[in-house]
Amino acid sequence: MTEYMVNKILNYKTISDKDKIDRLLELDAIMYTNLGSDSTKTDRNETKKKSRIIYRAIKNLDRDLGDMLLINQC
Repeated sequence: MTEYMVNKILNYKTISDKDKIDRLLELDAIMYTNLGSDSTKTDRNETKKKSRIIYRAIKNLDRDLGDMLLINQC
């Protein structure tokens, strides 16, 4: 599902790269917001993997920002 949403956002023709990055970061924030104290380690690891997909997509739009996000991912 995440890859589908990322590709959908990247393929928008009518919005700027900045808006695409904003939408991708919003998607990332929603995923982390849905994690709770009752989330399992597997849930957290899956969210982290999905974040890497999002950060790599951001790297295609803005190399410096994407690199920073990937390097600083916990």
